[in-house]
Amino acid sequence: MPKKTKKTAPGRKSVPREKTVPKGEGRKVVSRKEWLAARLKLLKAEKELTHRSDELAKKRQELPWVRIEKQYRFETEDGDASLTDLFRGRSQLLVYHFMFGPDYTAGCPSCSAIADGFNGIAVHLANHDVMLWAVSRAPLAKLWEYRHRMGWTFPWASSLGGDFNSDFNVELTEEQQRKGGAEYNFEREEVWRPEESEGVRTFAEMSGTDPATYVRERPGMSAFALENGVVYHTYSAYARGLDALWGMYQWLDRAPKGRNEPDIWWRRHDEYEER
Repeated sequence: MPKKTKKTAPGRKSVPREKTVPKGEGRKVVSRKEWLAARLKLLKAEKELTHRSDELAKKRQELPWVRIEKQYRFETEDGDASLTDLFRGRSQLLVYHFMFGPDYTAGCPSCSAIADGFNGIAVHLANHDVMLWAVSRAPLAKLWEYRHRMGWTFPWASSLGGDFNSDFNVELTEEQQRKGGAEYNFEREEVWRPEESEGVRTFAEMSGTDPATYVRERPGMSAFALENGVVYHTYSAYARGLDALWGMYQWLDRAPKGRNEPDIWWRRHDEYEER
């Protein structure tokens, strides 16, 4: 009998969940006493990592600031907005650079998995003097249609037509793509052929575009402060630097088989088979 799949809206297909290679077969089974001894040893290492993480958080806050001189403009639900407007009366602003280019028909599946965690925390941040926004280059109408599909409520702005994405190194031009030399994650990149990556081909197709167009957008996050009417850039992170923001992985890292991903398995939350 064929498997039952979740019903989807017209024009959107349900994507079967890919099987992953099982790990941990033949795992050592011990007494509770032996397990506790091993767990306490691991706990010591975890506490060391926690303290190191606390130290790194303090160093992030001690980074020097850079004054934002350019007047960036965004399209939001309230109309045209400046970077200052995105603070909405708070003194701190966190921006997630969401991969959703003008030629995409849907948001990047990885960015979508990260953004699934924003709804629950945005209200807490907003009540702790921090605004959280997603910013993408797609037109606002596309962003809002996709946001409605995903059931999200966090604020999302379009930076289409401006330099915000390129200035914060989350957008490549076609020329940079052909010749290399673009900066990402604080390094200069060589020429990369995205069509050679199976994962990129899969996510490009899921986003309704080709691999080259898909990777002209890059994921990242940036932090800003507003002081005496002046906006400052305080921090940015890219690539694996976003892992800690991806709630799914924090749970998987504590599951018996960990991330267990020999290939790309995740999908948008409305594209899995019913289980």
